[in-house]
Amino acid sequence: MSTLRQALYGFALLGALALLIWGQQQRIDVAEGQTERAKDAAKTARKDADRNLATANTLTATLQQEREAQSALRAQQDLLRQGLAKRERTIEELKLENAELRDWAAQPLPDAARRLRERPALTGADAYRQWLSGRGAVPTAGHQPAQ
Repeated sequence: MSTLRQALYGFALLGALALLIWGQQQRIDVAEGQTERAKDAAKTARKDADRNLATANTLTATLQQEREAQSALRAQQDLLRQGLAKRERTIEELKLENAELRDWAAQPLPDAARRLRERPALTGADAYRQWLSGRGAVPTAGHQPAQ
């Protein structure tokens, strides 16, 4: 019986060894699957990161262009302010030099001109359109309204 027992122990040992090898193979397969999923996730993350970097670079370039445009607009606005101030000074100098111009500038605007400058508080494009269409037509040069 000793030989039979040894054979059974050998088969049991061989079965245990086969079971151990099979278990290890299952672990290896699971680890390889996890590795593949991790690689796929890493590739996806890299693509997302590259796309985000490209978007960030585009936004940075756009922001820089907008800043340059704002700077140019500020410079243009400063030039316009300087020109306006120069014109206002010229007008004031002319008023001081010329009594006829000073008297003309002191007169109030005619009613027709004053009405052109009057505007109600408008909220939105529709209200502006209604205000424009509701105003009376401007008379032609040959038909002056009585004042």
